[in-house]
Amino acid sequence: MKMKFCLSKVVGGCRLGTLTNLGRKGIQSMEIPGCLLYTKMGSAPHLTHDNLQLVQDIPVVIQLPLPALAELHEVLAEYKEGTGKFIGMPDSVLYCSLHDPVICSPPGYNNCKSVSVWGSGGRIEMTPSNFMAIQRIVQPDWFQCLSDGDTVGEGISKKRAKKSVDRSLSFLDECLQLQDKSPELQQSLIIGVVEGGDVLEERLRSAKETAKRPVAGFLLDGFQGNATAWKTKLELLSAVTAELPEDKPRLIHGIGRPDEVLDCIERGVDVFESSFPYQVTERGSALSFSYNYKPDPETAVLKEKGQKDTSKKEDEKTDNETIHRAQEIASFEINLKEKRYQDDFGPLVNGCLCYCCQNHSRAYVHHLLETKELLSGVLLMMHNFQHYFGFFCSVRDALKEDQLDRLREIVSMQAP
Repeated sequence: MKMKFCLSKVVGGCRLGTLTNLGRKGIQSMEIPGCLLYTKMGSAPHLTHDNLQLVQDIPVVIQLPLPALAELHEVLAEYKEGTGKFIGMPDSVLYCSLHDPVICSPPGYNNCKSVSVWGSGGRIEMTPSNFMAIQRIVQPDWFQCLSDGDTVGEGISKKRAKKSVDRSLSFLDECLQLQDKSPELQQSLIIGVVEGGDVLEERLRSAKETAKRPVAGFLLDGFQGNATAWKTKLELLSAVTAELPEDKPRLIHGIGRPDEVLDCIERGVDVFESSFPYQVTERGSALSFSYNYKPDPETAVLKEKGQKDTSKKEDEKTDNETIHRAQEIASFEINLKEKRYQDDFGPLVNGCLCYCCQNHSRAYVHHLLETKELLSGVLLMMHNFQHYFGFFCSVRDALKEDQLDRLREIVSMQAP
């Protein structure tokens, strides 16, 4: 049973719809705009399966980064009962991404025959042949095709961008041929990858040529990182999505900040991943931004962030080290490692219904972080996931009610 993509509404470039017939049984569905559940080898970071069930609005599609699967493919091959059952999520929809979005891949290791991925044991070379061999073992519902995305750094030439497109199209053709010969992968859907760095001509060529192949959707690669100005990236996104068919989903990796997510949604991107809440958790921080577009925008921001904003002024009048650290931490979160939270007995976010906010205080989480208790990661991850998934629910509701401009205004007020 093939995945179906039903668009119910298009406002400007924003696409509201549903992906149906997902999973082996074809009974799952996913609303878009939406996000994937980021995992480490099928396990949500810091959380057990039982902990995860306490989080609301969990995405139906689970992201499995390839590097961890590649390191464990022999175990999976021996297990023989499927990756879904192996990770304790037999009914979930599995999406295998080529890279882990949290790991920064060193440049210069791809060539015309292989792409390098990076796991806990270091570099793993992937040719189309061994890449597809691993996919046969994993049997994901979707998988990102092998591609040369080594175009994120500064000063990438037109020649290098052209090479990335040529290689990626060659890898896609070879993978499609290998899929045709693999009975185990007949139900798996290939996500084609649009490459080309920040060279518009190559981006458009990549989009047009990839769209000619029988792919189930498109991954817009190479938009993560800070090497290219955000305005330039958005111009490229607009141009690329205009060349893609309307009836297939567009995915993007490495874009997590809520204001940037909204920028991408307005340019036709449908599916994001949720490594951003994990990265916030690793900083000892809690997501704390308003996405309630129904009350007065100014009141909503003050209600959710007021306590944070009033105390922040004193702390920012410090030395260069603190200023540098402040730049690393997004304005959409609060850093609970800071001393000012040791006597703050309010919830992480006023009005939040997550397990952590309903049962624990900022002071308690600050104490857990100071004493390096593992529970700090558990509680922060539960809050950050639920806050982030709730944001995507709010985006969809705002689109349904023609209130996306209002939501955008609220989020923009909180941007750096």
